[in-house]
Amino acid sequence: MPYRRTENVARRLAARHAAIIAAARQAASEGGMAAVQIAPVAERAGIAAGTVYRYFPGKTDLVAALLAEISEGEVLALRRAAAAAPGPLSALSAAVMTFAVRALRHRRLAFAAIAEPVDADLNAARLVLRQALAAEFSSLIAAAVVGKHLPEQDATLSAAALIGLLVEGLIGPLAPEAAGREREVVQSLALLALRALGVADARARGLVVQTEIGSPKSEA
Repeated sequence: MPYRRTENVARRLAARHAAIIAAARQAASEGGMAAVQIAPVAERAGIAAGTVYRYFPGKTDLVAALLAEISEGEVLALRRAAAAAPGPLSALSAAVMTFAVRALRHRRLAFAAIAEPVDADLNAARLVLRQALAAEFSSLIAAAVVGKHLPEQDATLSAAALIGLLVEGLIGPLAPEAAGREREVVQSLALLALRALGVADARARGLVVQTEIGSPKSEA
């Protein structure tokens, strides 16, 4: 039964690939991208280092795959939050707050993936994650502009500035300690972001206070 045998092999290969990425994610969560090394990751995954090399010829390849998975997960989370919103402005607010909540929940990993100083050969891989996040926010900002919820603006430029605001406020070296007051930090940054994009203060406050991650209330 060659078909079933091939299917089983493919399943085992996929499972091993997933185990390697999961081990790399754990390593990055604890020690940043510097901790994502082939031998330690192989040990975490319970396989031989030589096996990891069959999937990833070097550290750069492994980190790139890890960042691709992180990017996919973060973009999916933003899309789900926005899709649950009743309108463009609520969608933008929900996405901003979702990003902030997730960044604070996994602060060490978020810093490693987005802001941690890395070797030049890893910058290209990390840029892909930043670009994916910026593209999602740009799309949401553009939709809000089209719906007359935001003033006319360059959505691409605004999205880039929004990423900078969130990263520096949440996980950058100047970011305040958020332990015990995560909700306050998330709401403050979301409010600042909406104001910066052109939402009137009273309305911005209403959006931030009313927005529950995944289930924002209706907007006018």
